[in-house]
Amino acid sequence: MTRKYTLKRRAEQQAETRQRIVEAAVDLHSTVGPAATTISMVAERAGVQRHTLYAHFPDELSLLTACSGHVEEQDPLPDAQAWRAIADPSTRLRIALGGIYAWYARNASLAACVLRDTEHHPLVRQISAMRWGPVFGAYHEVLEQGLNERQRALVGLALSYYTWRTLTRDCKLTQDAAIDTMVQAVDCAK
Repeated sequence: MTRKYTLKRRAEQQAETRQRIVEAAVDLHSTVGPAATTISMVAERAGVQRHTLYAHFPDELSLLTACSGHVEEQDPLPDAQAWRAIADPSTRLRIALGGIYAWYARNASLAACVLRDTEHHPLVRQISAMRWGPVFGAYHEVLEQGLNERQRALVGLALSYYTWRTLTRDCKLTQDAAIDTMVQAVDCAK
């Protein structure tokens, strides 16, 4: 009986260690970015030895995959399918941007670091494409339905994290004002 209990407790401890490692890495990815995060930094932040980290994540790809999965599980991007039933394109865009911009606000530091590193770090680019590519592809499909070329281009601009950041941080617009600005821009391009 004790053997079964010992194995169960060991499995729980391993899962807890793995979780600590992932959370430490995500925290570092949110501050210094995934490209600048080293295995030593993650191990120190998680309170484990490097060999323990490697036992759970043998390479950078496995760690980045686990981290992006953790973020996706904890705070997923909005699902575009919910917007399909909204017939009016302006209303559909307004509701979509409300959800997307709220996600950007909650995850601003992480998104900024990841998007910056996507420019020059192949693994970050690969993981970003895997996690965000299909989601944003669905956003474009749903939100650009029935729009002309100029409107579709403006929807692409509206969906950008950098547009949200410029409008809310640099231009000091409220979230609602940023959404109104982009919806009006798309409407005016008819």
